[in-house]
Amino acid sequence: MAPPTAAGKRAPSRRRPSSSVSSEAESKRPPAPARGVFHWFAVGQPASSSHCFSLPAHEEVVSRKPTTEGATITWTCASASRRTRRVGSPYTGPPEPGPSWRVSSRVSKDLSLAQPEGAPTSGESNAEHEPGQPERAVLARIVLTLIGGVLVLNGFLARELSIYAANVAEVSAAIGALLLAAPIVGRAVRNLAADKLDLDELIALAIVAAIAFEDFVTAGAVAFFALLGELVEKRTALGARVAIESLIQMTPSTALRIDEAGNEHEVEATELQPGDRVRVRPGDNVPADGVVVSGRSSLDEASITGESVPAEKGPEAEVFAGTVNLTGALEVEVSRAGPETTLGRVKELILHAEQTRPPVARVIDRYVTYYLPFVLLIAFIILFLTEEKVRFVAALVVACPTALVLATPTAMVAALSCAARLGILVKDAKDLEVASKLSAVLFDKTGTLTTGRLAVARLQPAEGLDPGEVLRYACALARRSTHPASRAVVTIAGEVGVAPLEPGEVEELAGLGLVGQVDGQEVLLGRRRLLAEREVVLPPEEEGSEALSHLYLSVGGELWGVLGLEDTVRAQAGPAVRELREQGVRRISIMTGDRWPVARKVGLELGCDDVAAECLPHQKLELAEAARARGERIAVVGDGVNDAPALAAGDLGIAMGAAGSDVALGSARIALMNNDLRRIPFLIELSRGSQRVVRQNLVVGVGLLVIGLALASAGVLTPIMAILLHNLGSLFVIFNSARLIRLGEELGYSQ
Repeated sequence: MAPPTAAGKRAPSRRRPSSSVSSEAESKRPPAPARGVFHWFAVGQPASSSHCFSLPAHEEVVSRKPTTEGATITWTCASASRRTRRVGSPYTGPPEPGPSWRVSSRVSKDLSLAQPEGAPTSGESNAEHEPGQPERAVLARIVLTLIGGVLVLNGFLARELSIYAANVAEVSAAIGALLLAAPIVGRAVRNLAADKLDLDELIALAIVAAIAFEDFVTAGAVAFFALLGELVEKRTALGARVAIESLIQMTPSTALRIDEAGNEHEVEATELQPGDRVRVRPGDNVPADGVVVSGRSSLDEASITGESVPAEKGPEAEVFAGTVNLTGALEVEVSRAGPETTLGRVKELILHAEQTRPPVARVIDRYVTYYLPFVLLIAFIILFLTEEKVRFVAALVVACPTALVLATPTAMVAALSCAARLGILVKDAKDLEVASKLSAVLFDKTGTLTTGRLAVARLQPAEGLDPGEVLRYACALARRSTHPASRAVVTIAGEVGVAPLEPGEVEELAGLGLVGQVDGQEVLLGRRRLLAEREVVLPPEEEGSEALSHLYLSVGGELWGVLGLEDTVRAQAGPAVRELREQGVRRISIMTGDRWPVARKVGLELGCDDVAAECLPHQKLELAEAARARGERIAVVGDGVNDAPALAAGDLGIAMGAAGSDVALGSARIALMNNDLRRIPFLIELSRGSQRVVRQNLVVGVGLLVIGLALASAGVLTPIMAILLHNLGSLFVIFNSARLIRLGEELGYSQ
């Protein structure tokens, strides 16, 4: 709940807007809210005549800084998400409708981000999954693949060159074929036993058919190249899984807890509780979220905020679990530990997002279910018409649509990984698709477009009162609030050396201000409306103070003073607005609880189209709903706290500065871990890029299937050529999607 101030979230004043409205302005009016508060006016209207108005466009110069930070990629196939939701996933969710046969790809078992290889599943102990196990499994598979490949090659050469007797060549090729086929066919049998149908079983069937036809060289060659392609894919994904696991394991396993006597004890990080004090030495990772009690240092917070520049920390500064202490020692009081930390929530959101699928993936998943019987029918028709076993085997191999199945998941996970690297947490893959279609953005002003760090620029005490006394009473209430306006009052009181009084119970009224008891008198600190409702006599508003936000102080029913506060626009706000316009976003609007002169000043400076001033939280919701009623695809950007209703009402809700804020992480579809507004146009660029990559992957996947089946049926494509074409398509999709990771390298990291 926001306390008073225009810069905070002002409510509408009791004065009705003037009826003098231009026809041009009337044409811009959205559907009127229930209370009839909002009216849209041209900039030329008198200052006292409106709460909301339109502004001319304004250009800003974009400034960017390069970064060399890299990232990696992992993926899962479309249907893998269903399976992983049943195994060790915090997001179970309702089962999706569909046939009882589950169709997937081999990558679902090896490359799922939601269940990394080497991570324990339900009922398994950590001891069974050592950190180096995935690498050892890959190495063992490579060795067996090479041995089998050598045996098959030996049989092929022996047969062609007549080096050995025919039976010796056949035995060598048969042993190699069986050795190579064992993992593929074994996996297929296990899937059938578990009532799961894997698309790679087309390759298993092709291998079995070749062995049945006693063509061991062909069977071994198909199995060899299938395993080789699988190893390349797995090796590519292994680095990504290690990167994700490194994020999950950034919180250290132990911590130095300080007891009441000041002694340090090494304890398990999982034992930390809120209120504990820990020592963080240079080079250590912070074990939990907390507040610095003593010491000064620089912390690398790139894992949380995406900022490459170290953040300076001192007493009362907030620190996050998983960040790296670079220089001095810190004593930190724990506020959140374990899965409740910001890093824990980030990890949870990343895992959840990876398990979601955009609409295009669901369509592919639905039709792929019926693909297998269709392909088998075509293969048997080819065998029946041509009576050539080679064509039958080649058709089965080339028809395995791994590239098609990977087309969407690889692009989505690459985009999600890129976004997470820059401190953009996307909760659902479908939100990326929504971001690519935005036509309007509705910004909250305070703390979003502006820094939210208000400062008292003017203090006007009532006649006969000492300014210091006014500050003492104002600070008494302001100390009980965390709103930026309240912090500004506390700051100025400390700077001038005023000792605040001790209040009794203090109540914070949403969108109005603070009410409390000090020295037995009722004290009000808030916006003009709060005092007017309590029948405090107020002077007329001064014409020269339009650009300031105001806090009014009354003691015992009498006005004691007025404090004028000012805020500054974020350095990235102008470039962000300009980039949004270049991307085709047609309407950029501001909504704020601040007084309209203050809002108008910010709107003119940034070149926004519309401004809605003096809005309460429910009125911001009405503005978002009105924009959607006009047919706009709208993103609402706010702080995620008092803007939560509006964030939920937009097609896309984006919470700023979500690091350390559980409310912000929970209230929006997308959370920005820092306050760099340029990440919003970058998100749109990333979403559109991911859609292009998905379309490219689908075209290649479908094209290779059609061309491959045509060539196989014509006898042009041998089984060995078919498996190479199959692997080529898969690798194209993987590396084409990986291009998304490099997006955003030109994005600056300064706050």
